[in-house]
Amino acid sequence: MTDTVFPLEPTAVEAQAAIKEEFSFFSDWAERYQYLIDLGRKLPPFPEAWKTEEHRLLGCQSMVWIVPQGNAAKLDFQAISDSAIVSGLIYLALRVYAGRPAAEILATEPDYIADIGLAKHLSPTRSNGLAALLAFIRQTAQAQAQ
Repeated sequence: MTDTVFPLEPTAVEAQAAIKEEFSFFSDWAERYQYLIDLGRKLPPFPEAWKTEEHRLLGCQSMVWIVPQGNAAKLDFQAISDSAIVSGLIYLALRVYAGRPAAEILATEPDYIADIGLAKHLSPTRSNGLAALLAFIRQTAQAQAQ
């Protein structure tokens, strides 16, 4: 697996609080979208060899690839999209969930989505894609926790 930058905060709850605080600095959604794009550029490099159907996340209009690794004690995820905004959404999800125990992932609802107003400002296709990403992370954690 390539290097990962996650987790940035000690817990998923603290990661969500940090995301909420960061997004509170922006006065409008144009600035927030630009910030999402900037976050997406911070994702670790994703190997071209991993961009296969096996790693493709279905349910997204954009192309999204995700590779889970680890076990119940610590799950890591590498992911990327061909869409700049979707890559930013991936960054936020990985910031909350990557590098954490399966039990913590399962116990942490993605409250940051409502807290920063994403739910109201994403197109239906991006909302569906984000839901598919979060479901994949949760299903991976569930499988490891058993």
